[in-house]
Amino acid sequence: MIIDMPETTTGDVTKRLVKLRESNGVITQGRVLTLVVCTLDSSEAEDAIDAANDASREHPCRVVVLARGDRAAPTKLDAQIRVGGDAGAAEVIVLRLQGDLVNHESSVVIPFLLPDTPMVAWWPRGAPEFPSRDSVGRLAARRITDATFAPDPLEAIKRRRDSYASGDTDLAWSRITYWRALLAAELDEPPHEPVESVVVSGLRAEPALDMLAGWLAAKLGCPVQRKTGDLRVELRRPTASITIARPQTGVTATLTRTGDPDQRIALARRETRDCLAEELRRLDPDEIYAEALAGIERVSYDG
Repeated sequence: MIIDMPETTTGDVTKRLVKLRESNGVITQGRVLTLVVCTLDSSEAEDAIDAANDASREHPCRVVVLARGDRAAPTKLDAQIRVGGDAGAAEVIVLRLQGDLVNHESSVVIPFLLPDTPMVAWWPRGAPEFPSRDSVGRLAARRITDATFAPDPLEAIKRRRDSYASGDTDLAWSRITYWRALLAAELDEPPHEPVESVVVSGLRAEPALDMLAGWLAAKLGCPVQRKTGDLRVELRRPTASITIARPQTGVTATLTRTGDPDQRIALARRETRDCLAEELRRLDPDEIYAEALAGIERVSYDG
């Protein structure tokens, strides 16, 4: 069910939600959080809603989408309520802001926060320089950004390091979860020698690889080189090396260990919805993410 409410107010939208709950059995009980999605425009909002709907099947929630329009336009609020099959396991409220409302996002969103449940803020694109100081970010227990779609992804992920506050995370970090798990498992295999150096190679505009390089630098304490080229990670030990390589658009990686036959491993690029669902599983501070951000400072860049 989709209900459009053009040129409305937050009070009228709230009343309509109450009527829906009373007449159609639409309920908010069982929602575990409120996910506030801060988007730049209506076209971006649809992609974000799709990802949030998929994530909500694992985390039933109320999704409030703030679609920011033209600040110079006349002040106006257009709303849309989506429930049932059009909202996955979520209750979606799309709020399209025009004019002065764009400068008061937190005031618009507060009436729609579920009581006694945490709020998570997500910026699919166009994240503020300091998410924890943003008017919406200050309300959130968890703040999710995504450097992948920034004009300069490397610069964006470095800014995450400078602006980090407890509760921050970035989907570039979630995109390498399987890579981190695989590398950690390989390091538990003999020979149990220290890693002397690491090479992380791939697209320059892929901040997930910068996060991976930072994590390895922080955890291994050895030189880590970030290169532009084919997608691969190589860990060099005194008598052996471990390499994981995958075509840029492939779904299968090759694991190579000195002295052993190559192995083929499923390692597809993670979709945004999967990364978002992972981040919603934990609302406590991600200290390892913070360490990986700090580790980027120790990474050397070549090409």
